Amino acid sequence: MPLNDTQKLRQLDSLGSLETTEHYHHQFSHGLELAAEFQLPSTMARDYHEILVLGTGGGSSIAGALLTSLFFDQLKQPVIVNQGYNIPAYADENTLVIALSHSGNTEEILSALGQAHKKGCPALAITAGGALGDICAAENIPHLIVPRDIGHPRRDLGYIVPPLVLALAQLNLVPDISADIQETIHLMKKFSHSYGVDVPLEQNLAKQLAVQLQGHIPLVYGSSDHLQAPAWRWKNQFGENSKLLAFYNLIPHLHHDEAVGWDMEPELLKKFYLIILRDDRLDSPKVIKRKKISAEMLRQRMGGVEEVWAQGESRFARIFSLIHLGDFVTLYTAAVRGIDPTPVDIINLFKQKMGQ
Repeated sequence: MPLNDTQKLRQLDSLGSLETTEHYHHQFSHGLELAAEFQLPSTMARDYHEILVLGTGGGSSIAGALLTSLFFDQLKQPVIVNQGYNIPAYADENTLVIALSHSGNTEEILSALGQAHKKGCPALAITAGGALGDICAAENIPHLIVPRDIGHPRRDLGYIVPPLVLALAQLNLVPDISADIQETIHLMKKFSHSYGVDVPLEQNLAKQLAVQLQGHIPLVYGSSDHLQAPAWRWKNQFGENSKLLAFYNLIPHLHHDEAVGWDMEPELLKKFYLIILRDDRLDSPKVIKRKKISAEMLRQRMGGVEEVWAQGESRFARIFSLIHLGDFVTLYTAAVRGIDPTPVDIINLFKQKMGQ
């Protein structure tokens, strides 16, 4: 599909994910308002040994990972993203459990929360309702009810992340970054005029990347300490939006194992298109050098290499500038192939078979 045919592009996107992404600034503004309404009991503000985030998929699990990327050098507790049915043995009354399920009916989250409750773990939840909302109401678990949208949490980070971050700020576990979120909202409004549907291919980096990716397998390289969550987000969005298998890894540690795979057969390596997430403020000098060398070594070996750069002043803004671009790219990557980006038929089929 020609990406400059805006009418056909919007018609193909039957559930309006491109429009939602263009309006992220509204969603994050609403998320800030919701965060202000979410008041936690003062008794929850204490030291914890760890923070256990119960979340699956491209919305909830990424929100948990973002805590580490945002506050890597500030959090005193490790954040563990728990995506399965069971919780680890160490979880106890010193573990803060955060249940994230947009639908409120994710069976893994309900199972894990039930175990956490039995072990006496303090808990809070963010959900659009469902069984999780009912359980929280019955068990007096502090919870925030957010808009349901269409039931695709990957496009609802604005309803999840600001309330999550500012809930932890209430508990004195992270700093209050409300001003940084406000900066990001202004930046997202700017991006809607850079990456939006009405911006022609010739001036639209997101559309250009989607065209270049055609016929390739996406590979995304982020970095520890702050760019794991954005890299993981890109990978997940290629799966859900673009309907493509994609992979991600982190610098520096990929240079100790995965990099040896760069010597695979040239005709296979050419199938990959590498996107390197760059931020010369958040990355250390050694990591910056490693990214530069990686791009130089792989530019002639892979089907393509693109370095995309973070923007903004605050850490929150810079991380979300990469996420926002990735969301647009993955939606356009589906559209280039004539695919509606929002439906997730294979996930629905799997849920149907699990229910049989």
